[in-house]
Amino acid sequence: MTPIKKVLIAGASGYLGRYAVREFKEKGYHVRALVRDPDKIKHPGLHGEPAIHHLIDEMVIGDVTSPESIKGICNGVDLVFSALGLTAPHPELTSHDVDYLGNKRILDQALDAKVSRFIYVSVFNHDKMAEVLSIKAHELFVAELKQSGLAWAVIRPNGYFSDMGRFFSMAQSGHIFMIGEGEKKINPIHGADLAKTCVDAVEGECCEIPVGGPDVYTFREVMEMAFHACGKTPWITPLPFWLAEGGLMVTGLFNRNLADLFLFAIEALKFDHVAPAYGTRHLKDFFAELAGGTH
Repeated sequence: MTPIKKVLIAGASGYLGRYAVREFKEKGYHVRALVRDPDKIKHPGLHGEPAIHHLIDEMVIGDVTSPESIKGICNGVDLVFSALGLTAPHPELTSHDVDYLGNKRILDQALDAKVSRFIYVSVFNHDKMAEVLSIKAHELFVAELKQSGLAWAVIRPNGYFSDMGRFFSMAQSGHIFMIGEGEKKINPIHGADLAKTCVDAVEGECCEIPVGGPDVYTFREVMEMAFHACGKTPWITPLPFWLAEGGLMVTGLFNRNLADLFLFAIEALKFDHVAPAYGTRHLKDFFAELAGGTH
């Protein structure tokens, strides 16, 4: 009888992390999850991601910025999966603190524990946004992982449905300011479809896997779809890039972390993000679920 493999999932309470917990569990893995707030995962997420408390075999309550709280986290596991990263501005922490140093602390322990493979989720089109601080942090860690000697896979999604959910929230307010003309294209992916791709990366050679969803839209089309889903007439005001970048400079004087988030948003709207298509779930259905309050 083949022994059950153990996986450590870092970033388990996030949008992708929750689907990864469910997918690994369905594939028969023993799941050890790193979370900061155990109550958070008892309830569905803001974008329909599942409650996962009942799926976890072992829970580690810790914070990667506090090394003592995650000591021994990789002991006894066969595989590490990390979707860990700073997704919103923090008053004290930076992307470097979390995306790079936090993941490196896990990697160092994975090496000590002789884990067989480390799967990390980074960003698609990173080379076109290399000056964004959060991208730099991700890629610093990718370089560390590749040099570590561990077997690895780097997953590069171009955009989550939860990211598109922000357009839905803006559409609900009745108006969206759009940076640029919105003509660039993207094929974002649902968390459940992305999680399947991540779990499939357990096998095979060390590789980078760019991932998108089944449908390609312009950013304007995504926004219009969001308005239609919540029963509102699209009201979209384009802002020239120079104006957005001017506002970014002012923001940077007061809040560097918020400015970095804005910079990522501005840079991402300057080119297409069309990645190889995976999955079966559609953005239109996701917006309809958000509008209906059902997931």
